[in-house]
Amino acid sequence: MDSKMNSTEFSSITSGDISSHCPIKSQHISIPVLICLTFLVGLLLNVFSLWVFTCRTPVWKPSTVLQFHLAVSDVIICPMGPFMAVYYHSANWLFGKALCQLKIALITFHIYSSILFLTLISIHRYVVVVRYNRDSYMKRKDFVQKLCVGVWIFVLITGASFATIVDTSTVNNHTLCLSIHQGQYIDIYFIVNFTFLVPVLLLAFIVSAICYCLLVRSMSLLNTSHDNVQAIKNKSRKMVAVCLAIFVAYFMPMNVVRSVGIVVKKFSPHKCSLLLELETAYYVSWIVAGVNCCLDPILYCFSSQKFTRNVHISLSRIGVRLGTRHDSSL
Repeated sequence: MDSKMNSTEFSSITSGDISSHCPIKSQHISIPVLICLTFLVGLLLNVFSLWVFTCRTPVWKPSTVLQFHLAVSDVIICPMGPFMAVYYHSANWLFGKALCQLKIALITFHIYSSILFLTLISIHRYVVVVRYNRDSYMKRKDFVQKLCVGVWIFVLITGASFATIVDTSTVNNHTLCLSIHQGQYIDIYFIVNFTFLVPVLLLAFIVSAICYCLLVRSMSLLNTSHDNVQAIKNKSRKMVAVCLAIFVAYFMPMNVVRSVGIVVKKFSPHKCSLLLELETAYYVSWIVAGVNCCLDPILYCFSSQKFTRNVHISLSRIGVRLGTRHDSSL
């Protein structure tokens, strides 16, 4: 009878979610601490950026509109830092179903909106610099505002839809939220990742790379005999470097690690050690996500002379003085 029972138990294990029997481990304390620190700095920098945009920039250009919405996108995810830190360290989601769904929605909002607004910024920069003598809708503030509204409608629908179909679940006495160990949702993760997230990222990166390659090429043809032209050239190159660094250093690692993890979970769920390593790598990528939120305000400084000047003025009023800046006309 014992042999029959053991055979039945083995059959139920092999026919079910094998990876649910993989150990679920909490992460080293350094990961949640770094997540909290980076998202805190990102929150402070982006709240300050929003204050500069709303209170110190009376006249908005199309570039200002795009930068404002990118800052909003960064602010959205930052308050989730402490919740994610507690979750990663304890390996238990302690905050209930509603906050889990809110977390899923906010992560989706942040990833999609950041990708799309960075892409729109690259297109706008290309139009302004390379096609400066031609009329374009991207030079019209009302059109850019409508584009931003369209982006938010898209990400709200996408995030809300994803949040409604994914829930918390209990695996090995651990309450999980948006975890690689949730075997019942692996097909949903697979479809969402390879149908929506990865294609959108690749398309956005290709468009941005093309725009910035053309921008650099245009900059190389400028006559650099004048100091002002050289300043414009240097600032545009720095902006290109920051934008591409954000795409490569933030979006690429997170998407690669997540995609590999989903594939391993779906097709080789018994490889527990590999799954745990990929899980840790994914959590580390969220530290990089916090760094990205800190990099975006640097992008605003490179792309807008007025923003840089307003930052200098605002900081000087509270006793903080930065080095000498060089103005640019773009």
